Amino acid sequence: MEAFFVSTSLVALAEMGDKTQLLALVLAARFRKPWPIVLGIFVATLANHGLAGAVGAWVTTLLGPQVLRWILGASFIAMAIWMLIPDKLDEEETSGAPRWGVFGTTLIAFFLAEMGDKTQIATVMLAAQYHAYLAVVAGTTLGMMLANAPVVWLGERITRRVPIKAVHMVSAGIFLVLGGIALFAPVATP
Repeated sequence: MEAFFVSTSLVALAEMGDKTQLLALVLAARFRKPWPIVLGIFVATLANHGLAGAVGAWVTTLLGPQVLRWILGASFIAMAIWMLIPDKLDEEETSGAPRWGVFGTTLIAFFLAEMGDKTQIATVMLAAQYHAYLAVVAGTTLGMMLANAPVVWLGERITRRVPIKAVHMVSAGIFLVLGGIALFAPVATP
């Protein structure tokens, strides 16, 4: 359960002000059809984080516990720093008419926007750290939905009231703590 709760809360915080959250806002304003947008976000996130979690689980089979601990610790600390750099939405990610309808456009746009994103990389690292693929993928997917679904329904009103800088600082702090735990906690040998 720890893997699920940590994954959910960490990704929900990390997603605040992220480019995919901005993408959700743009899609909601443009198409004004919340259900296909939310469903597209869910399916894209599930697919993307499912793959990311599989990579995280696979990495643990290649690396020993000591090497993995240093990589995870450094990665979590790097994520803490990355959280302090605000995202910007690229204009070409939302340009053009919806060829594949609102759902298809959202699915493709979100899947591509999430490639190499903070939350995808966090999913890889969490799956490697917790050795709990399903719990991590379920948690990171729920975290994405908690951060993005309200934006689709409530739009700009939320983004104006949420202090994004404070949320990024809290997220950075959590990643920093996880990095410290990964580096300095005793390594469990299987």
